[in-house]
Amino acid sequence: MFWALSLLLIAHAAWCQKYPVTKTSPQTVTKFNTSFSDDYTWLENMKAEEVKNWANAQNETTNLHFQDVKKEYDIVKKIKDYNAYSSCSLPAKKEAFYYTKYIVDKGKPSVLYYRKELNSQAIEAFNPFKIYKSETATLMGYNPSKNSKYLACEVSTDGSDRHEIRFVELNKNKTIDDKIDQVKFSKMAWNEDAGIFYKRNTNLNTFAKDSTFQLFYHKLGTAQERDQLIFDTSKSGNSFSYFTKKDKLFIIEENDKSVKKNYYCASLNEEPFTLQKFIDLDDAKCNFLFYHNNLVYFSSKEYDWGDIRTSSLLTKEEKVIIPQIYNNLLVDTYFAEGYIFCKYKNLGKFYVIAYDENGTFIRKIDAPESTTFDMKFFDPNSKSLYITVYSYTLPSQNFKLNIETGAVNNFYNDYIIPKGTLFPLDHFVTKNLTVKSRDNKLIPITVIYKKGTPLDGNNPTLLEAYGGFGLISEPDYDPALLYFLEKGGVYCFSEIRGGGEKGPKWHQDGMGAKKMNSFNDFIDTAEFLIQEKYTSAQKLAISGGSNGGLVVGAAMVLRPDLFKVVVPKVGVFDMLKFNQYTVGEYHLDEYGNPDDKTDFQNLLAYSPYHNIKEGVNYPTTLIITSENDDRVPPFHSYKFAAKLQNRAAQKNPIFLKTRDNSGHYGKIANYNSYYEEKAEFYDFILFHLNQ
Repeated sequence: MFWALSLLLIAHAAWCQKYPVTKTSPQTVTKFNTSFSDDYTWLENMKAEEVKNWANAQNETTNLHFQDVKKEYDIVKKIKDYNAYSSCSLPAKKEAFYYTKYIVDKGKPSVLYYRKELNSQAIEAFNPFKIYKSETATLMGYNPSKNSKYLACEVSTDGSDRHEIRFVELNKNKTIDDKIDQVKFSKMAWNEDAGIFYKRNTNLNTFAKDSTFQLFYHKLGTAQERDQLIFDTSKSGNSFSYFTKKDKLFIIEENDKSVKKNYYCASLNEEPFTLQKFIDLDDAKCNFLFYHNNLVYFSSKEYDWGDIRTSSLLTKEEKVIIPQIYNNLLVDTYFAEGYIFCKYKNLGKFYVIAYDENGTFIRKIDAPESTTFDMKFFDPNSKSLYITVYSYTLPSQNFKLNIETGAVNNFYNDYIIPKGTLFPLDHFVTKNLTVKSRDNKLIPITVIYKKGTPLDGNNPTLLEAYGGFGLISEPDYDPALLYFLEKGGVYCFSEIRGGGEKGPKWHQDGMGAKKMNSFNDFIDTAEFLIQEKYTSAQKLAISGGSNGGLVVGAAMVLRPDLFKVVVPKVGVFDMLKFNQYTVGEYHLDEYGNPDDKTDFQNLLAYSPYHNIKEGVNYPTTLIITSENDDRVPPFHSYKFAAKLQNRAAQKNPIFLKTRDNSGHYGKIANYNSYYEEKAEFYDFILFHLNQ
């Protein structure tokens, strides 16, 4: 009895978390005849010293807790071992060469290499550390010029979405002097080998409303100050995308309020470039896919599952060349050498169909059960499509698909070396199931566990979701997840409404006024896992990032009884102010407009920050954000954490972690920081689920 009492007192002391003092600055807000209190508006001034000091103090508290966690769980070495024995993907073929990123120093950013042939020696193309002397300067994207003479490299120096572009002259293997800064949400679209088109951001304040409204053209060998302004939506606030194909520049302008688009093109053969509108205020929600021989290939979204059509720039004639396949979602397309390769998804199963450029069916090839794949490149000489197959538990496996014969063969060479799988192929069980929601919709879910795991309701379980912006979520191999499963964990991903996994309508039924469907679907999935004895409320952790962080935060405040541990990452929590910062103004169609009375009431009904109740002890929570996240600013996490902590009823610990020198994607700059962050996530979940 003495020892039992001692252990109980120790456990009680551990749970009595002492947080940094968080001042309150009460403000009563009245809007549309509704009043509420907001005590933590001062935390919105994210660059203020007092806010930085508060966030640092929160980090100290969280780091102290992780010292205790690591006494029982410290898995970073194990997951690094898993990664070391995992096989690697095929390189990316862009224009003439093959590109791969390699880890040269585990404490520094990865380095981009290229090969002139698939089986030739790799040559260093771009090393961010050599230029910036920084462990956080990360290569975010790259694109070679038409004839592979130059390579444009987009770099994030501090994790934020504002980047720089540097250039490499490949045949001389040297970085040239040209530098472009203030680049945001930008493609590097080449005009042959002469220059690139890019988007420029004009924000003076990092977290102010976004101002990426201008498209510029940079001619190599000139200063950025001389770049030509091509397109400007500063007055309208419209968003736009763009690309170059052969001798044309295409711009697609979208009015977010009316969901209509304008389409422009310009010849690249004459400067200055002259834009001409070729579709006016089209409201068919079509997505451009490809341009060839004066034909624009696009997917219309007229049907839920996705089709491919063509429209002639000369005659304006429109034709369906690949109709939708009912209940089979068109996920991706790849155009190459007279072929159209379409990737489809059906209840967690993926396959590719090869068509000719006129839409004539050639061949269908299925991916192995519970895997997905990336289409890497096509070899016209052997008529072979090269793909990389992987799953949640299977690392990259590379294949060569012969389109004429249907032969499927593993691919490897002197540099792409085969490795044995870490575990037997039947070591883990993957189930693709459906859960019936409260309004009788079928929610697809994936459940994974180690073979032989007893389904008795006592398994530590992690449930995740995204559920926003029509995003189609696919499996992603993760060595850290393998450790969690090996320790008896159960993993579940729920394809809730708001995502695009079942087409545009699935997205529409979880956006705007129907956003509550997303949270209800997530909660219904949790109840299913408990009911079917995969887990219990005392063994269930939930997590999600960005919009997934909103889903997790909303589920937590709506049903705190269902969850033991909650880990939202870079989440949106203050739904009445999301539109006042960075890119929030672009998301009014997804969430609603806080300045509209009806939308305001809808947002207030689920906004995680505003729905925290004084008398509720919410689950153990780790809120993760990043100091340079200019997509979902850290104030969301700051205010959410402060309000949760500063209540007498809160007995379970609430931790806040602000990642330094990082942005929306976290600590991705180098190998060590990436896997240390992965390990901390699973350390925390296992520690608290097994208490």
